[in-house]
Amino acid sequence: MSSTLILLVVLAYFLLLAVIARITGKGAGNSSFFLGDRKSPWYIVAFGMIGASLSGVTFISVPGMVGNDQFSYLQMVLGYLPGYAVIAFVLMPLYYRLQLTSIYGYLGQRFGRNSYLAGAWFFLLSRSLGSAARLYLVAVVLQFLLFDAWGIPFWATVVLTIALIWSYTQRGGIRTIIWTDTLQTLFMLVAVCVTVVLVGQKLGWSLGEALAQVRSSDFSRVFFFDDPKPGTYFWKQFLGGMFIAIAMTGLDQDMMQKNLSCRNIREAQKNMVSFSLVLVVVNLVFLALGALLWRYMQEYHIVPHRPDQIYPMLATDGWLPVSVGLLFILGLIAAAYSSADSALTALTTSACVDILEIDKRPEEQRVALRRRVHVLVSIVMVLLILAFKALNDDSVIKTVFRVAGFTYGPLLGLFAFGMFTTWAVKDRWVPLVAVLAPVLTYVLDRYSNELFGGYTFGFELLLVNGALTFLGLVLLRQRSS
Repeated sequence: MSSTLILLVVLAYFLLLAVIARITGKGAGNSSFFLGDRKSPWYIVAFGMIGASLSGVTFISVPGMVGNDQFSYLQMVLGYLPGYAVIAFVLMPLYYRLQLTSIYGYLGQRFGRNSYLAGAWFFLLSRSLGSAARLYLVAVVLQFLLFDAWGIPFWATVVLTIALIWSYTQRGGIRTIIWTDTLQTLFMLVAVCVTVVLVGQKLGWSLGEALAQVRSSDFSRVFFFDDPKPGTYFWKQFLGGMFIAIAMTGLDQDMMQKNLSCRNIREAQKNMVSFSLVLVVVNLVFLALGALLWRYMQEYHIVPHRPDQIYPMLATDGWLPVSVGLLFILGLIAAAYSSADSALTALTTSACVDILEIDKRPEEQRVALRRRVHVLVSIVMVLLILAFKALNDDSVIKTVFRVAGFTYGPLLGLFAFGMFTTWAVKDRWVPLVAVLAPVLTYVLDRYSNELFGGYTFGFELLLVNGALTFLGLVLLRQRSS
C-alpha cells in the first residue's frame, strides 16, 4: 500500500478532528474541560463510549485471538452486562448525589485524605499503563506502514502521535472529546463492518453465506465449561468480565468523566444501559471478522508471526483489496485515538483535582496549571509507550487486562469496602494495604501452578486483588468517632 496514500488519509482525518476541536473549544474553561459543563447529550456520550472502550487494542488483537481462543472472549463481554448494571444503578447514583468532579473524591469523604490519594494514584498508574499499551500497538502499526519507509525513528512516531492528541484536546477537554469520540466510533464501526463484507466477497461468499460459514467453523465456539484450569473457562471469563467492567469503567475517572458530563443521573443511566447492549454486538462483529480472517489465511496457507499481526498484515500487504487497507488504517486510528484522547483528559483531570487540588488555587492560576499538567501527562505517556515497546512480548489485549488485574484491584477493594460496610478505617495505613494487595496477588499468580494443582489465573485475578484489599481494610477497621 502506498505510504503517500496512507499519509493523506491520516492528515485528512486529523484535519477533521481539528475542525471539531476548534468549534467545541470556543470559550472552554476548566468546567468545560473537566465535565463539559454537565450538558452532554446522553446518546452522543453512549455512542462515543463504544470507541473509547474498544480502542486500537480491540481493533487488532480481538480478531487475532480467535485463532487460539475461538469466541471465548465473548464470555467476558457477556460478563460486562451485569458489571455495567452495577455501574448504572449503584455507582453512578452515588457519584451524582455527591456532585463529584473526580470520582475518587468519594474515598476522601468516606475514609480520609490518604485513601483519596491512594485511589487517585492507582488510577493514574492504571490508566497511564493501559493507554500506553493501547497507543504502543497503534504506533507500531503506523511505524511499519508509514514511517519506516521514510527513515523516521519509532520515538519520533510516538512523539507525533501524542502531540496530535494534545493539539485537539488541550483547549476543550471533555467537551471536545464527546464529539470527536462520536466521529471516531462511526469511522471504526464502518471500517470493521465493511471489511467483513469485503473479506467475505474475497472468499466468494455473500454476507449471509459468510456469517453462516463463521457459525459453522471451529472458530465460533463461545462457551467453555469443561476444564476450570485454562484461562478460557467460562466462570473465569464471565466473572472477570463483570469485575473488569466495574473496575475499568465504573471506578475509572476516564470512563466516568463522560458519564458525569450528562445533564442528570437518568440520562447517564440511559447512556450506560444502551452502551452496554451495543458493545456486545460490536464485539461479536470483531470476533466474526477474526473468524473470516483466519479462514482466509487457511485458504491461502498464510502463517503469521504472531496473532496481533493478522489483521494489519492481511489488510496492508496486498492480500486484500486496497479499500480494506484504507479502512483498516482509518478504523485503527479512530479506535486508538478515541480511547487515548479521553485518557489524556482524564489523567489531567485527576492530577489537577485529586493531587494538586486545583479548586483551592487562585482563579487566575487554574487554567494555566491545567495546561501545564496536560503537557506533562503527554510527556509521561510518550515515555511509557517507549518503555512498553522495550518490554512487551505478549498479545497486547491480554497484557492490558493483566496489568489491570494488578492496578485496578485496590480501587475495587476500596470502593467495595466503602459502599458495603459502615466501618471507618485507619486512614494513614490504607496506602500500604493498596500496595501490598497487588504484591500478594502477583505472588499467588506466579506460584499458582504449584499452590493450586495446576490452576492458572486468568482475568479473575482482578477479583482476587480486590478481595485482598478488602480483607486488608477489614484489619484496619476502627469504630466511627
